[in-house]
Amino acid sequence: MSYTPRYHKIYKEEIVPKLMEQFQYKSIMQVPRLEKICLNQGVGAATQDKKTVENALSEMSAIAGQKAVPTKAKISVSNFKLREGMTIGSRVTLRKDRMMEFLDRLVNVTLPRVRDFRGINDKSFDGRGNYTMGITEQIVFPEIDLDKINKITGMDITFVTTANTDEEAHALLSAFGLPFKNAQKSES
Repeated sequence: MSYTPRYHKIYKEEIVPKLMEQFQYKSIMQVPRLEKICLNQGVGAATQDKKTVENALSEMSAIAGQKAVPTKAKISVSNFKLREGMTIGSRVTLRKDRMMEFLDRLVNVTLPRVRDFRGINDKSFDGRGNYTMGITEQIVFPEIDLDKINKITGMDITFVTTANTDEEAHALLSAFGLPFKNAQKSES
């Protein structure tokens, strides 16, 4: 028997029936699902110090549980001392089991550790059912060792769903346990 993440089971047994009833879907295949979670971290100080990029890559790999990929500059900008091809950040794309494990850790461990947390902004949907949130300090993740931190940096986390509307995506992510500030109006 193989391992199945807890959130896979919750999705199939609780979230799918709830969304089918809420949006009156005729088929299980119409129910929106989470396709991938993308983590992205830009390192502005990378032009002066190459070590910051290496630290960002190792931290991102520890957070995601998967090797991070460096992002390169596409164009040169002389005002920022930036050359085309320089490494200026790190990113990771999580899918399937690793995505569900990360979502579980994010909702149940990481977000409760954020100082003065009042919920995440529900206005960051893109109109196509995807949601992006920002985290200002990477130290909220339990995988990060505070003694090895040189600089506190933030990151963007994007949830890519198969939902057609923002309302469907909001319902899906809320069912997964993402704590939104304002409950979106379902009946207007």
